[in-house]
Order: sequence, then structure tokens, then C-alpha cells
Amino acid sequence: MLGGTHVCLRRVEARLILDAMREHGADHYCAAPIVHNLIVAAPPEWREGIVQRVRGMVAGAAPPAAMIEGMARIGFDITHVYGLTEVYGPAAVAVKRPAWAGESLSEQTRLNGRQGVRYPLQEGMTVMDPETMHETPADAQTMGEIMFRGNIVMKGYLKNPAASEKAFAGGWFHTGDLAVIEPDRYLKIKDRSKDIIISGGENISSIEVEDTLYRHPAVLACAVVARPDPKWGETPLAYVETKPGAEVTAAELITHCKSLLAGYKVPKEVRFEPIPKTSTGKIQKFQLRERAKSASAIE
Repeated sequence: MLGGTHVCLRRVEARLILDAMREHGADHYCAAPIVHNLIVAAPPEWREGIVQRVRGMVAGAAPPAAMIEGMARIGFDITHVYGLTEVYGPAAVAVKRPAWAGESLSEQTRLNGRQGVRYPLQEGMTVMDPETMHETPADAQTMGEIMFRGNIVMKGYLKNPAASEKAFAGGWFHTGDLAVIEPDRYLKIKDRSKDIIISGGENISSIEVEDTLYRHPAVLACAVVARPDPKWGETPLAYVETKPGAEVTAAELITHCKSLLAGYKVPKEVRFEPIPKTSTGKIQKFQLRERAKSASAIE
């Protein structure tokens, strides 16, 4: 058992977080990817005087590789955890293997951005085809749905037996998150099933497009959602917030994406608008999906 003092903040701001680390010697914290990104983008002088090793957990969304790498460059040790309320919050962790320390920074970033080791109280975690309930092969290619079972998984949804039955079809809890199993049995989360963009019959991972946008030095936060399209059915629409003082155009970001992604995955439009977030910094994509639908209807 471990005990510690919790330092609580009234607002999620990089300056307040770093000041608290310096003042109280805080050496652990937990945050959504966008909050870590705020710390990476903060002026270096804000971190002066923080002498302790700081470890952080990232959860709430798949962490962009650029964020994990950025945290490593400023000396913060980040661990990716994954879960849902229905499985008692964090239920899996990207356990770092000793051999990974000898890899290049970019390879460490790739390895640390995965999932796959269940928490001790979870009986099982895997990726399955939700139709056949067979585990997908560990080939890093075949996509399936992440599933859990164990005695800390919920019993069901309150007064909603139909939803409970659907969620536990086949004896496992269906998360709605899509992933692949890699050869070392770690999982790589690809997207939420509801966030996959289907454009002209091709599946586009919103996470992959966001990861690409985060690699542009001007991008502080971004979210990619489906926008209705009369020809393709759906096309990627990117919402972007830029770093303080940074200037970039939509055309520049689209060109950046074209250099790293297949053509059909490139956002057809980029909007520089405030991105709705929870009080802890988690991006609320459902609001952006509604915003995208409304804009398309108006046009």
C-alpha cells in the first residue's frame, strides 16, 4: 500500500501544475493527453526548480506519439493506462519492459503508446471479433474490439437490462474500442467504434489523423471527426487549437498531413475553433460531431 499527499487545483493550467510540482515536490500526476501537451508547450523557465523525477499517467484518450516523445524530452516519465467506468476506471497499463530502455526515443514512444497488461483484479483482457467472439491473431493488423471480464467489471447498467445484455454478449464486456494485438501481445488502440470515419468505403482512424496533426509544431490541441459528405458519405474534419504565438493556415496543416498520410485520410477541412473539454481536459468529441453535422446541414 502506498500513501501520499494530494495537491488539488481549481483550474487546469500548465503554470499552476508546474508551480505546484515545484512548491510541494509533487512527483506523480495524472492527466488527459491535452493536459500533458500543455506542459510540453509551456515555456522552459516555468519548469525551472523542479528537481525531482516526475512521473505521470495519461488516460482518457489515446495519447499522441508526439506528446509522449515531448514529455520524454523534458524529462517527464509518462505511463499510458486504459479503461472505462464500467471496468473500474484504469484496467490496463502499458508496462514498460527493461529492454525498451535501450531502444531509440522514437521506438520507446511507439512501445509506450500501447496497452495490453491487465490490472491484477481483472480476470481477462483481449481483442475479439465481436461477431464470432474469437480472439484476433497477434499480427498487428487484424482489428477487433477490446473486451474485459473479471469481478471488478460492472454487473450491468442501472435499470437497463437490454443495454446490459448487449454489453455482455458472449460473456465478455464489450468496450466499443477497436484495437489490434501486436506480436508481443500488447494492444494498439485504433479508435472508438463510433469515432471511425468511413469515407468511400475506407475506414479512417481519427486517432491516426490526430497523431499526425500533433506532429506539427503549431498544434496545441486537435480533434478529428466525421463530416457528412454527399459524395464520400463521410470525410475527416479537423478542429485545431494552436500554441500561443504560433501561426499556421489550414492549407499548411493539410499539406503536412498529405506528407504523412494516405490521401483519403487527409482532412478535407481544418477549422480553428475552441475544442470543448471536460473540467479535467478530456475532449468531448460528441459535441464536435454535432457541430460538424449542423455546419453541413447549413451548407
